[in-house]
Amino acid sequence: MTDSASPGSILGQRLSEALEFARVAHGGQLRKETPIPYVSHLLVVAGYAIEDAATDPALHHRTGVIAVAALLHDAVEDTEATVATVAADFGDEVAGIVASCSDAFDTPKPPWRQRKETYLAHLSEPDLDDAVLCVALADKRHNSRCVLEDLRTHGASTWDRFTVGSDEQLWWYGSLADVFLERRPGPAADELARTVAAIRELAGT
Repeated sequence: MTDSASPGSILGQRLSEALEFARVAHGGQLRKETPIPYVSHLLVVAGYAIEDAATDPALHHRTGVIAVAALLHDAVEDTEATVATVAADFGDEVAGIVASCSDAFDTPKPPWRQRKETYLAHLSEPDLDDAVLCVALADKRHNSRCVLEDLRTHGASTWDRFTVGSDEQLWWYGSLADVFLERRPGPAADELARTVAAIRELAGT
């Protein structure tokens, strides 16, 4: 399958194919410590990315590719899928975005802080594709919103769900907000920054 299809056609057939690919690849995975199917996260991220790309003159023509990549953004990192299989089914452009949104390919993964610092440095690379920033920002917007809602509902016990504690998580989301405000300024990054500020307030920092 090539990358030459129009955005409209990709938002039809290819988007459906990507959703089915993601559904099968992620299987019965659930959102961390919840009964929510993981595919719900992928759908929200795709929606955010579509809205962001479609309203950006520099990315509008790539909205379809970005939508597909958003649905698949965790496939290489969290399932048996590989960059090669994504490329074979959805093209090199989609596979490149997915690979660039992944912070680890090895099993076991490198230590948490090392992975996150490497990923932040990657997001700060001056020649990084704007499509990668678009999908990554959509992903972090949803993740941060989920943290905020969990804090409002469950309080400090929310942090028990994560590999590292609240201090590291607050560093991570604060660093992400700073990077996206610089690298992809606009309403989406502003929303992430507001969400992170609300998380910090609830965390008492």
